[in-house]
Amino acid sequence: MRDTTLCVKRPQISHEGFASLAIPTYRASTIVFDSAEDYANRKYRGPDGYTYGLHGTPTSRTLEATITGLEQGLRTVLVPSGQAAITIVFLTVLMPGDSVLIPDTAYPPVAGFCENYLKPRGILFRIYDPMIGGGIADLIDDSVKLIWTESPGSSTMEIQDIPALVSAAKARGVLTGCDNTWATPLYFKPLAQDMDFSSMALTKYAGGHSDLLMGSIAVKDIDLHRRLKDTMRMIGIGVSPDDCALVLRGMETMGVRLAHSGRVALDFAKRIAARIPEDLVLHPALPNAPGHEAWKRDFTGASGVFSVVIPPHAEESLPAALTNAKTFSIGASWGGTHSLLAPMTISRATGCNAHAGTILRISVGLEDENDLWADLEPIVAAIAAGPAQANSA
Repeated sequence: MRDTTLCVKRPQISHEGFASLAIPTYRASTIVFDSAEDYANRKYRGPDGYTYGLHGTPTSRTLEATITGLEQGLRTVLVPSGQAAITIVFLTVLMPGDSVLIPDTAYPPVAGFCENYLKPRGILFRIYDPMIGGGIADLIDDSVKLIWTESPGSSTMEIQDIPALVSAAKARGVLTGCDNTWATPLYFKPLAQDMDFSSMALTKYAGGHSDLLMGSIAVKDIDLHRRLKDTMRMIGIGVSPDDCALVLRGMETMGVRLAHSGRVALDFAKRIAARIPEDLVLHPALPNAPGHEAWKRDFTGASGVFSVVIPPHAEESLPAALTNAKTFSIGASWGGTHSLLAPMTISRATGCNAHAGTILRISVGLEDENDLWADLEPIVAAIAAGPAQANSA
């Protein structure tokens, strides 16, 4: 071979005697084939075969298999974000004339997708009270093809009665799915509760370092896996093998990070609840929390995210307290090593938790808990002061 060819054609190197704990990052657009016949028959390789880089490399398949094992499922697909995981499920199972039921505690862009994308295309949605439990049977008509859940609810933290919801859905042949980002499959396994889809934003705890975007959908039915893959293929959805390698690295420490963040977050929630009205502290592991008994029954732990309702008398002092925080950062998302504070405005439609107004979402990372508490102390003090003291100040 001539020199310019040698620059392109790599020599074959023996891997004998080499073993590494690191997962190789296989980057590819083109997948090459041994023969013209193999190339002509590539469509018969099936969803687990390698045909084109967009549809998977050994790096992404390693991550899929890791998540499948944790989820106790059969297959997993990877998508570019947690929101994409939800929308891909909806696009796969819903057709014009169908309906999906979503809780009013779901991640807000889910309702936005239903209203602004699905509805104009003839796919309807209805919002239900997350605490409805088996009563959801009354909402299931012939148009309902999917019931979506998020437990605990985004920001307001209600735990849904998943077994009751699933039982009602199965009785009518309706599919069910769960956004399981908060708990991860370490603390809750939707597929083990007989749900059909378990999704996560791997952006959060799995990635763990606030530097990537990715989502996953795990299933225990091979036909659902095929349908998800078909949807992704038609839309052109894929993920970066470099990001997959980062998620695999992050997952190696996910267990210890979750344990630490969960312990500190629950300690903070208890300390705050001891100083302000308990119903202002939204943490599923607190006895007064909506769905606490379901959390004790179905979950094996709590992660590092909870919320505090900011009553009107304390809202004026909140911006300064957030700006002056030395250890917490202000920002969306959560689940990384850095602790975050995110104020958000909530308007509840049907949920049992009647709080409306400002809710402060707290994500505990890996910093020293005393430094973190020093940032929270002024916020807690402002709430504890009560309206009279706040007005006099």
